[in-house]
Amino acid sequence: MHTWFITGASSGFGHALAREVLGRGDAVVTASRNPDVDAGQTGRLLATRADVSDPAEVHDALERGIAAFGPITRVVSGAGFGALGAIEEQPDELIAQQIAVNLIGSINVVRAAVAHMRTVGGGRVFQFSSSGGEVADPGMSVYNATKFGIEGFLSSIAIEVAPFGIDVTLVVPGGSGTGFMANMVRTEPLPAYADGVLGQIRGLLAGDPAVLKPMYRVDPAKVAATIADAAATSPAPRRLVLGASAYESVRRELQQRIDELDGQRDLAYAADLSDA
Repeated sequence: MHTWFITGASSGFGHALAREVLGRGDAVVTASRNPDVDAGQTGRLLATRADVSDPAEVHDALERGIAAFGPITRVVSGAGFGALGAIEEQPDELIAQQIAVNLIGSINVVRAAVAHMRTVGGGRVFQFSSSGGEVADPGMSVYNATKFGIEGFLSSIAIEVAPFGIDVTLVVPGGSGTGFMANMVRTEPLPAYADGVLGQIRGLLAGDPAVLKPMYRVDPAKVAATIADAAATSPAPRRLVLGASAYESVRRELQQRIDELDGQRDLAYAADLSDA
Protein backbone atom coordinates (compact mmCIF):
# COMPACT_ATOMS: atom_id res chain seq x y z
CA MET A 1 0.00 0.00 0.00
CA HIS A 2 1.18 3.50 -0.87
CA THR A 3 0.05 6.71 0.78
CA TRP A 4 -0.90 9.58 -1.52
CA PHE A 5 -0.92 13.27 -0.60
CA ILE A 6 -3.22 15.15 -2.98
CA THR A 7 -3.94 18.87 -3.10
CA GLY A 8 -6.93 20.25 -4.96
CA ALA A 9 -8.85 17.04 -4.21
CA SER A 10 -12.18 18.65 -3.36
CA SER A 11 -13.15 18.58 -7.05
CA GLY A 12 -11.93 17.87 -10.56
CA PHE A 13 -8.92 15.72 -11.37
CA GLY A 14 -7.73 15.59 -7.76
CA HIS A 15 -11.09 14.28 -6.56
CA ALA A 16 -11.16 11.65 -9.31
CA LEU A 17 -7.62 10.56 -8.46
CA ALA A 18 -8.39 10.21 -4.75
CA ARG A 19 -11.31 7.93 -5.60
CA GLU A 20 -9.18 5.91 -8.02
CA VAL A 21 -6.29 5.17 -5.67
CA LEU A 22 -8.58 4.49 -2.72
CA GLY A 23 -10.27 1.93 -4.94
CA ARG A 24 -6.87 0.33 -5.56
CA GLY A 25 -6.30 -0.12 -1.84
CA ASP A 26 -3.98 2.82 -1.19
CA ALA A 27 -4.33 5.45 1.52
CA VAL A 28 -5.02 9.10 0.70
CA VAL A 29 -4.34 12.36 2.50
CA THR A 30 -6.11 15.31 0.91
CA ALA A 31 -5.27 18.95 1.54
CA SER A 32 -7.91 21.48 0.50
CA ARG A 33 -9.15 24.85 1.65
CA ASN A 34 -12.62 23.31 1.80
CA PRO A 35 -12.36 19.52 2.20
CA ASP A 36 -15.32 17.32 1.23
CA VAL A 37 -15.61 16.14 4.80
CA ASP A 38 -14.83 18.05 7.94
CA ALA A 39 -11.09 17.60 8.48
CA GLY A 40 -10.77 14.13 9.89
CA GLN A 41 -9.97 10.51 9.16
CA THR A 42 -12.26 7.84 7.74
CA GLY A 43 -10.60 4.49 7.03
CA ARG A 44 -7.78 5.05 4.52
CA LEU A 45 -8.78 8.68 3.87
CA LEU A 46 -7.58 11.66 5.87
CA ALA A 47 -9.04 15.00 4.77
CA THR A 48 -7.09 18.01 6.01
CA ARG A 49 -7.77 21.69 5.70
CA ALA A 50 -4.82 23.60 4.21
CA ASP A 51 -4.13 26.62 2.04
CA VAL A 52 -1.27 25.66 -0.30
CA SER A 53 -0.08 29.26 -0.44
CA ASP A 54 0.87 28.93 3.25
CA PRO A 55 3.95 26.68 3.61
CA ALA A 56 3.27 26.10 7.31
CA GLU A 57 -0.20 24.72 6.53
CA VAL A 58 1.20 22.46 3.79
CA HIS A 59 3.85 21.13 6.18
CA ASP A 60 1.25 20.54 8.90
CA ALA A 61 -1.06 18.65 6.53
CA LEU A 62 1.81 16.47 5.33
CA GLU A 63 2.90 15.70 8.90
CA ARG A 64 -0.66 14.76 9.85
CA GLY A 65 -0.74 12.35 6.94
CA ILE A 66 2.57 10.77 7.95
CA ALA A 67 1.33 10.38 11.53
CA ALA A 68 -1.85 8.69 10.28
CA PHE A 69 -0.48 6.34 7.60
CA GLY A 70 3.32 6.39 7.71
CA PRO A 71 5.67 7.51 4.90
CA ILE A 72 4.10 9.32 1.96
CA THR A 73 5.54 8.21 -1.38
CA ARG A 74 3.01 9.66 -3.82
CA VAL A 75 2.41 13.41 -3.92
CA VAL A 76 0.06 15.14 -6.35
CA SER A 77 -0.02 18.93 -6.56
CA GLY A 78 -3.32 19.84 -8.17
CA ALA A 79 -4.66 23.00 -6.54
CA GLY A 80 -5.20 25.90 -8.91
CA PHE A 81 -7.62 28.24 -10.66
CA GLY A 82 -7.74 30.59 -13.61
CA ALA A 83 -8.98 34.06 -14.46
CA LEU A 84 -10.20 35.20 -17.86
CA GLY A 85 -9.47 38.78 -18.77
CA ALA A 86 -7.03 41.12 -20.46
CA ILE A 87 -4.03 41.86 -18.28
CA GLU A 88 -5.07 45.46 -17.73
CA GLU A 89 -8.49 44.26 -16.55
CA GLN A 90 -7.03 42.12 -13.79
CA PRO A 91 -6.71 43.83 -10.40
CA ASP A 92 -3.54 43.47 -8.34
CA GLU A 93 -5.19 41.11 -5.84
CA LEU A 94 -6.36 38.71 -8.58
CA ILE A 95 -2.91 38.56 -10.16
CA ALA A 96 -1.28 37.96 -6.78
CA GLN A 97 -3.82 35.27 -5.86
CA GLN A 98 -3.23 33.27 -9.05
CA ILE A 99 0.52 33.37 -8.51
CA ALA A 100 0.14 32.49 -4.81
CA VAL A 101 -2.05 29.44 -5.46
CA ASN A 102 -0.92 28.11 -8.84
CA LEU A 103 2.81 28.79 -8.66
CA ILE A 104 3.93 29.48 -5.08
CA GLY A 105 1.43 26.95 -3.73
CA SER A 106 2.74 24.23 -6.02
CA ILE A 107 6.32 25.08 -5.07
CA ASN A 108 5.35 24.83 -1.39
CA VAL A 109 3.84 21.37 -1.91
CA VAL A 110 6.74 20.00 -3.94
CA ARG A 111 9.35 21.44 -1.58
CA ALA A 112 7.72 19.78 1.43
CA ALA A 113 7.24 16.53 -0.50
CA VAL A 114 10.82 16.09 -1.66
CA ALA A 115 12.19 16.92 1.79
CA HIS A 116 10.13 14.03 3.18
CA MET A 117 10.68 11.59 0.31
CA ARG A 118 14.44 12.09 0.41
CA THR A 119 14.49 10.74 3.97
CA VAL A 120 12.31 7.68 3.22
CA GLY A 121 14.09 6.44 0.10
CA GLY A 122 12.21 8.08 -2.75
CA GLY A 123 8.77 8.43 -4.27
CA ARG A 124 6.78 10.07 -7.05
CA VAL A 125 5.71 13.67 -7.50
CA PHE A 126 2.91 14.51 -9.95
CA GLN A 127 2.33 18.17 -10.74
CA PHE A 128 -0.76 19.24 -12.65
CA SER A 129 0.06 21.67 -15.38
CA SER A 130 -2.19 22.02 -18.44
CA SER A 131 -1.90 22.65 -22.13
CA GLY A 132 -1.74 26.26 -20.88
CA GLY A 133 1.75 25.45 -19.60
CA GLU A 134 2.91 25.01 -23.20
CA VAL A 135 0.46 27.03 -25.30
CA ALA A 136 -0.49 30.65 -24.59
CA ASP A 137 -4.21 31.45 -24.44
CA PRO A 138 -5.50 35.00 -24.98
CA GLY A 139 -7.12 36.31 -21.82
CA MET A 140 -5.28 33.82 -19.61
CA SER A 141 -1.92 35.55 -19.38
CA VAL A 142 -1.41 35.27 -15.62
CA TYR A 143 -2.67 31.68 -15.55
CA ASN A 144 -0.30 30.89 -18.42
CA ALA A 145 2.54 32.57 -16.53
CA THR A 146 1.95 30.34 -13.50
CA LYS A 147 1.78 27.17 -15.58
CA PHE A 148 4.81 28.04 -17.73
CA GLY A 149 6.59 28.83 -14.46
CA ILE A 150 5.71 25.59 -12.72
CA GLU A 151 6.84 23.61 -15.76
CA GLY A 152 10.27 25.24 -15.54
CA PHE A 153 10.41 24.67 -11.79
CA LEU A 154 9.52 20.96 -12.03
CA SER A 155 11.90 20.39 -14.95
CA SER A 156 14.74 21.66 -12.79
CA ILE A 157 13.60 19.84 -9.65
CA ALA A 158 13.45 16.54 -11.55
CA ILE A 159 17.20 16.71 -12.13
CA GLU A 160 17.95 17.71 -8.52
CA VAL A 161 16.00 14.92 -6.83
CA ALA A 162 16.64 12.01 -9.20
CA PRO A 163 19.67 10.79 -7.18
CA PHE A 164 17.35 10.29 -4.18
CA GLY A 165 14.97 7.99 -6.06
CA ILE A 166 12.35 10.71 -6.49
CA ASP A 167 10.69 10.85 -9.91
CA VAL A 168 8.75 13.87 -11.16
CA THR A 169 5.93 13.90 -13.72
CA LEU A 170 4.09 16.87 -15.16
CA VAL A 171 0.46 16.11 -15.99
CA VAL A 172 -0.76 18.13 -18.99
CA PRO A 173 -4.48 17.60 -19.55
CA GLY A 174 -6.67 19.29 -22.08
CA GLY A 175 -10.09 20.76 -21.39
CA SER A 176 -12.51 18.72 -19.30
CA GLY A 177 -15.82 19.08 -17.52
CA THR A 178 -14.19 19.30 -14.10
CA GLY A 179 -15.67 22.66 -13.15
CA PHE A 180 -12.53 24.64 -13.98
CA MET A 181 -14.42 26.84 -16.42
CA ALA A 182 -17.39 27.26 -14.08
CA ASN A 183 -15.06 28.37 -11.29
CA MET A 184 -12.92 30.61 -13.48
CA VAL A 185 -12.91 34.26 -12.42
CA ARG A 186 -14.21 36.63 -15.13
CA THR A 187 -12.91 40.18 -15.06
CA GLU A 188 -14.94 43.28 -15.89
CA PRO A 189 -14.48 43.79 -19.67
CA LEU A 190 -12.94 46.96 -21.04
CA PRO A 191 -14.67 48.20 -24.22
CA ALA A 192 -11.31 48.39 -26.02
CA TYR A 193 -11.15 44.57 -26.17
CA ALA A 194 -14.73 43.96 -27.30
CA ASP A 195 -13.94 43.62 -31.02
CA GLY A 196 -10.75 41.60 -30.63
CA VAL A 197 -10.00 37.96 -29.91
CA LEU A 198 -10.84 38.35 -26.23
CA GLY A 199 -14.30 39.65 -27.11
CA GLN A 200 -14.80 36.65 -29.38
CA ILE A 201 -13.77 34.27 -26.60
CA ARG A 202 -16.17 35.91 -24.17
CA GLY A 203 -18.97 35.67 -26.70
CA LEU A 204 -18.24 31.98 -27.26
CA LEU A 205 -18.25 31.24 -23.53
CA ALA A 206 -21.52 33.10 -23.09
CA GLY A 207 -23.18 31.16 -25.89
CA ASP A 208 -24.82 27.75 -26.17
CA PRO A 209 -23.09 25.29 -23.78
CA ALA A 210 -23.61 22.52 -26.35
CA VAL A 211 -21.23 24.34 -28.69
CA LEU A 212 -18.51 24.29 -26.02
CA LYS A 213 -18.97 20.67 -25.02
CA PRO A 214 -16.57 19.25 -27.67
CA MET A 215 -13.82 21.46 -26.20
CA TYR A 216 -14.03 19.66 -22.84
CA ARG A 217 -13.63 16.03 -23.79
CA VAL A 218 -11.04 14.83 -21.27
CA ASP A 219 -12.43 12.26 -18.85
CA PRO A 220 -11.23 12.91 -15.25
CA ALA A 221 -11.65 9.22 -14.38
CA LYS A 222 -9.36 8.20 -17.26
CA VAL A 223 -6.80 10.83 -16.25
CA ALA A 224 -6.89 9.47 -12.70
CA ALA A 225 -6.35 5.89 -13.88
CA THR A 226 -3.46 6.98 -16.10
CA ILE A 227 -1.74 8.74 -13.20
CA ALA A 228 -2.23 5.75 -10.90
CA ASP A 229 -0.75 3.46 -13.55
CA ALA A 230 2.16 5.83 -14.19
CA ALA A 231 3.04 5.81 -10.49
CA ALA A 232 4.10 2.19 -10.93
CA THR A 233 5.95 2.79 -14.21
CA SER A 234 9.74 2.96 -14.30
CA PRO A 235 11.24 5.16 -15.49
CA ALA A 236 8.52 7.67 -14.71
CA PRO A 237 7.29 9.72 -17.66
CA ARG A 238 8.46 13.35 -17.47
CA ARG A 239 5.14 14.48 -18.96
CA LEU A 240 1.71 12.97 -19.42
CA VAL A 241 -0.12 14.89 -22.16
CA LEU A 242 -3.72 13.73 -21.88
CA GLY A 243 -6.52 14.43 -24.31
CA ALA A 244 -6.61 14.88 -28.07
CA SER A 245 -6.92 18.67 -27.82
CA ALA A 246 -3.88 18.90 -25.53
CA TYR A 247 -1.83 16.63 -27.77
CA GLU A 248 -2.68 18.55 -30.94
CA SER A 249 -2.19 22.03 -29.49
CA VAL A 250 1.07 21.18 -27.69
CA ARG A 251 2.51 19.40 -30.73
CA ARG A 252 1.60 22.30 -33.01
CA GLU A 253 3.18 24.80 -30.61
CA LEU A 254 6.41 22.80 -30.23
CA GLN A 255 6.71 22.33 -33.99
CA GLN A 256 6.30 26.07 -34.55
CA ARG A 257 9.04 26.75 -32.00
CA ILE A 258 11.40 24.27 -33.64
CA ASP A 259 10.72 25.74 -37.09
CA GLU A 260 11.38 29.26 -35.82
CA LEU A 261 14.53 28.16 -33.98
CA ASP A 262 15.89 26.37 -37.03
CA GLY A 263 15.24 29.49 -39.10
CA GLN A 264 17.49 31.47 -36.75
CA ARG A 265 20.40 29.01 -36.64
CA ASP A 266 22.85 31.18 -38.54
CA LEU A 267 21.87 34.24 -36.50
CA ALA A 268 22.40 32.31 -33.27
CA TYR A 269 25.87 31.07 -34.23
CA ALA A 270 26.87 34.55 -35.46
CA ALA A 271 26.34 35.97 -31.96
CA ASP A 272 29.32 34.01 -30.53
CA LEU A 273 32.71 35.59 -29.97
CA SER A 274 34.73 35.41 -33.16
CA ASP A 275 37.47 33.31 -31.53
CA ALA A 276 35.04 30.96 -29.69
